[in-house]
Amino acid sequence: METTSPTCPPRRTPYQITFLLDTSNNWIENHLVESKSFLSNTTYNFRTSHNHADVNNQDVVFILGYTKILNNEFLKTNHLNLVIHESDLPLGKGFAPVQWQILEGKREIPICLLEATERVDSGDIVFKSSFNLSGYELYEDVRSMQAQAIFNVISEFLKIYPDFTRTKQTGEESYYPRRLAKDGKLNIDKSLRDQFNLLRIGNNEDWPSFFFVDDQKYILKIYKHKMS
Repeated sequence: METTSPTCPPRRTPYQITFLLDTSNNWIENHLVESKSFLSNTTYNFRTSHNHADVNNQDVVFILGYTKILNNEFLKTNHLNLVIHESDLPLGKGFAPVQWQILEGKREIPICLLEATERVDSGDIVFKSSFNLSGYELYEDVRSMQAQAIFNVISEFLKIYPDFTRTKQTGEESYYPRRLAKDGKLNIDKSLRDQFNLLRIGNNEDWPSFFFVDDQKYILKIYKHKMS
């Protein structure tokens, strides 16, 4: 794959780092509060923001779960804008890549840190890693492991910044569609084992699994039993 060196920012320290987050998609922010270990690095000045209009002249902006459209005009206001995507890009662009890969039976989940561009999930990759699932985690477990993997990637990237390289995406593209609440529908004529991965990715509070018997809808929530 083709790699290129970036134009390094002025060597000012501490570098200015912003986490651009979204109050309507705040699962990652909740985990950020719990993952402060790398935020103590005095080489960086960290801040968070929920409004891209307030973010400019930053060395690095980590865009995590932000749902508003960011055009090229915004991207040009900062030296480096980065997003996380959990697939082996350019395969698996789009929505909910972790959930779709769990449904495919995958346990090793790639994770890419890449430049934000106006074309979604198509920027150059600046860091790549993966995390592993056992196949028994439920929704909250998966989110926690996903968040830890995200912050591990960010931490490793910051250890080498600003001396990183860009790797262009090559090869066949594929896209995952957005997952909706209706996608949690179970088939009562299939076994629980056959649908276990679908149950695993159900959010018990916001989009639980469900099934119909004739015209009656039933909600099915899943929890791990704590063994004594």
